[in-house]
Amino acid sequence: MNQFNPSPPAPKAASASRFVVPWPGAWFQRWQRFWLVMLGCCLLVVSCQGSDPSTVAPGETGVDAARITLGTTSKIRTLDPADSYEIISGNLLYNLGDRLYTNKPGTTDLEPQLATALPTISADGLTYTIPLREGVSFHDGTAFNAEAMAFSLQRFMDNGGQPSFLLTNVVESVAASAEFELTITLKSPFAAFPSLLSFAGLCAVSPTAYAKAQEFQPDTFVGTGPYRLVEVTTDGVKIDRVEDYWGTPAQNPGVNLQIFSSAANLFNALRTGSVDLAYQSLDPEQVKTLQEEATAGSLQVASSEGNGIHYLSVNVLSAPLDQLPVRQALAAAVDRQILSDRVFQGQVQPLYSLVPSSLSASVPAFQDRYGDSNPTLALDLLKQAGFSAENPAQIDFWYRSNISSNVLAATTLKAIIEDRLGGALVLNLQGVESATAYENLDKGAYPLFLLDWVPDFLDADNYLEPFLTCSEGSATTGCVAGASQYQGSFYYNDRVNQLISQQRQELDPAQRQAQLTEIQTIVATDVPFIPLWSNREFLFGQSSVQNMTLEPTQQVPFSPLQKQG
Repeated sequence: MNQFNPSPPAPKAASASRFVVPWPGAWFQRWQRFWLVMLGCCLLVVSCQGSDPSTVAPGETGVDAARITLGTTSKIRTLDPADSYEIISGNLLYNLGDRLYTNKPGTTDLEPQLATALPTISADGLTYTIPLREGVSFHDGTAFNAEAMAFSLQRFMDNGGQPSFLLTNVVESVAASAEFELTITLKSPFAAFPSLLSFAGLCAVSPTAYAKAQEFQPDTFVGTGPYRLVEVTTDGVKIDRVEDYWGTPAQNPGVNLQIFSSAANLFNALRTGSVDLAYQSLDPEQVKTLQEEATAGSLQVASSEGNGIHYLSVNVLSAPLDQLPVRQALAAAVDRQILSDRVFQGQVQPLYSLVPSSLSASVPAFQDRYGDSNPTLALDLLKQAGFSAENPAQIDFWYRSNISSNVLAATTLKAIIEDRLGGALVLNLQGVESATAYENLDKGAYPLFLLDWVPDFLDADNYLEPFLTCSEGSATTGCVAGASQYQGSFYYNDRVNQLISQQRQELDPAQRQAQLTEIQTIVATDVPFIPLWSNREFLFGQSSVQNMTLEPTQQVPFSPLQKQG
């Protein structure tokens, strides 16, 4: 779920990113916001309430009035699980389908869903045997069994969709070893594999409905979940409750997802009651306003630390960043709290490891080593490398010019660092469109680049392996082929390669944590990347909506939602 793909052979288009849509510029003047809001209000009647026939208008009664309307600015490219790789479509698949495993409500812990227990793993770590639930049917009446689950996972791999590499990189074979028993054989041991199986797209799909397995069906979904897909339009999606669902049935008759063309329209739709919930993507000023209204009791808000991270990719082959003291000085000079306060109005979390603090494996290694903005240490390190205010270290600092929050963050970082270091380190700002950036990162074009990442599954491995592994290279040449090359860092460390391989195979949690801790400590020492902040997610709702939650996985569970009155 990353902005670009660091692990071939599955490139991910920037336009299809699983990232939250970036905030559109916190520096707009208040008078500009006023007129945008007023224009949005005028357009709401026409463009927001009347554009989608599935939208429930205020004042309706009966079953329709009990439906939930969720507004978003995110677009739906596809609902085919074998090709879906965006946050909003993943949220829909999370509610429409079931997977072998899911996360316990309110936690990142795994629990069985279509499985009945956690896998039995062979001594060599390669074979996973999974018992399956009986008495489950797909939305079209087809019976669920091991053959159907094997079909679903095999289709996910064979179709070559955007997320297919998640399984093809690690799975050797999938087979029904009994009517309700699935056996999966891996190419090599992978301790995080059960977490990977909770990925939203790895849900069971009907072999009957998807008989033409090699064809994508972007406007179709036939699974086993608590809702069935009714309609997909350019303006939204309509889903209805499955009355004979095998598990706990949904507490509402259905959900309408309504897509808005702008954050301003979504913001006003929530405030005027045209939607029950608003999720992705509001800018910081709008979030602040809605938080104040939630405090006053007119709205409610659910928030959780996001799983997406924002970081600097440091090209360790590019002068002067090829000198370790310069990279360490840069890490020591960063003030994450200022970024949070000034750029995002306190709506992001300072980040001190590539692994966010929402995961128990996270170690705040950068904070432990450098603190948060330590100019004295930074100047000492620069002096070791021969740099000073009279002979400053000059670094070209690149950012994605089409993402307004990146522009402001880069500008703020430059100002903080140059001011506090008295000009001993100078960041020369360089903007480039996202598409161009992703084409050139692995070519060594950028000494320093501000990027972001959203994981495919919630395990520390998915924050480390896609950044640090190198299949070909040396300490002298840097990484010639591998994840760190694709990330634009070119970092090579044989010990890190060994540790990543070991933690992937280690089934003892304590031993694996020790390995993950060592990796994070080495990264803070060598500085091939500098973590900056992790996003926070916000779900806003009307006070009449009951059981509104935002999971640590950033999923919005639809089933518990109800409306009063």
